[in-house]
Amino acid sequence: MKASDRAYASLRDDIVEWRLAPGTVLGEVEQAERLGVSRTPLREALARLTAEGLATAQRGRGVVVSDVSLAHLGELFELREALECKAASLAAQRGDRARFAALRDRLLAAPALLTDEDPQRSEYYALAAELDSAVDGAIANTYLSQSLEGLRVHLARVRRLAKDDAARLRQAAAEHAAIAGAIAEGNAPLAAAATAVHLNNSLNHIKSVQIHLPRPEDSTGPAVRTVPTHSTRPSAPREASHG
Repeated sequence: MKASDRAYASLRDDIVEWRLAPGTVLGEVEQAERLGVSRTPLREALARLTAEGLATAQRGRGVVVSDVSLAHLGELFELREALECKAASLAAQRGDRARFAALRDRLLAAPALLTDEDPQRSEYYALAAELDSAVDGAIANTYLSQSLEGLRVHLARVRRLAKDDAARLRQAAAEHAAIAGAIAEGNAPLAAAATAVHLNNSLNHIKSVQIHLPRPEDSTGPAVRTVPTHSTRPSAPREASHG
């Protein structure tokens, strides 16, 4: 793997997983040393992150991790519905039914994965990612897959903030199972409808909770700001949309 690709992947994971909070300055010297790369590949990585909307250039500060605006969730979910409902419909027409039937059965058993022994819910998230991957492979549409990948990065940042809600995750597992089942049956309209139900429930859940947005550490330690999801638009830079 190229040094720039390695730096990009590491920084992207750190941003999505909130190890690098919004507003964190991605200084070239510091990050190059931390990631074990020279400044040239680091600049390439920062340029990619900026193009994706995960970072933004600010005058006098350099490149910083972009803010997460909960006020823009509706816009993200509008795009998500358009892309994911179409993808589910295509997967039902083109996908391997046996593969999706197996995923349906595993998703129906997924609540057993949501235990106190795995507070990060890693097994469940891996299964959900496997469903995404199966849909991407089934649709056989490079442009649609790339658009979905770009959108999922921004949605993952928000989902991580509420990931410990086991009740919602159990409901989401059932919704994912319904999507996989409809695809396994080759029922395109049902697959799209099941996806729309899942997205509506996901958005409503996020709107119903108080989201705690970490800030970069300062001299007094890490700070947290609580933002209601119905808040007005902040003045911070808006995330880039992908399509």
